[in-house]
Amino acid sequence: MEFTHSEKTQEQWSEVIGPSDRLFNLKLAEVWRYKDLLMLLVRRDFVATYKQTILGPIWFFLQPLLTMLTFVIIFGHMAHIPTDGLPPVVFYLAGITMWNYFSECLNRTATVFKDNAAVFGKVYFPRLVMPLSIIISNLVKFIIQLVLFLAFWGYYAVKGSEIHPNAAILLTPVLVILMGGLGLGFGMLISAMTTKYRDLIFMLTFGIQLLMYATPVIYPLSIVGPKYKWLVLANPMTPIIETFRYAFLGKGDFSWAYLGYSAGFTLIIIILGTIIFNRVEKSFMDTV
Repeated sequence: MEFTHSEKTQEQWSEVIGPSDRLFNLKLAEVWRYKDLLMLLVRRDFVATYKQTILGPIWFFLQPLLTMLTFVIIFGHMAHIPTDGLPPVVFYLAGITMWNYFSECLNRTATVFKDNAAVFGKVYFPRLVMPLSIIISNLVKFIIQLVLFLAFWGYYAVKGSEIHPNAAILLTPVLVILMGGLGLGFGMLISAMTTKYRDLIFMLTFGIQLLMYATPVIYPLSIVGPKYKWLVLANPMTPIIETFRYAFLGKGDFSWAYLGYSAGFTLIIIILGTIIFNRVEKSFMDTV
């Protein structure tokens, strides 16, 4: 069957897929077109995590609670690590709540190519949708755990503990964006490298555990000596957690310079992660 010239010119393609000539391209306009898929993936991640468990969503509360109790017993009562005069419960919960969001984003984004190779090989959609869905679904979990922290925070504030919230609370959305950006950037970078070097997957969990001890989650920055303080401050998560504690609890090493460093580091890692992610995206099916 032959088409006339006028019939051919009237054909309109619903989707045109072509090679990308720019390494740094977030494809945000294209991601927005697939926003329904993004929300579907967010819902899938949120629902499927504890779908076949007995306690279900209660795990969102149990995990930080059990971690906090472990820290209180081991680091508070046994190791006698100070908490800047703050109630240990809210001190540890503040660090755990922030750290959990970053570590979950990083852990799951870092294996996005390996975990979704079957889908990527059959269906076209902007690959960035997948890591973004992980960041957003973990944001829902973060909000749930933040509510838990606020419940204890309110209890100790009413009780008359040495808790002095201040205007820095307004920076909370900025801190969340920085954590999500760090998790996304590092995750895309590691995910791209794991298509060839699977050893990184095994190193990741171990590395995140070590990084937690290099972050003031279980100790205040004030007890770190000058010899090692610069090393802890080189960790971009340190100013984020310290700012959060300062905002809600009134204790912490808050500095605009430190926070600016975290913001700059986050921007650089997102750019680098996007470049590597876009480059690997073109050929990862040959190596994954």
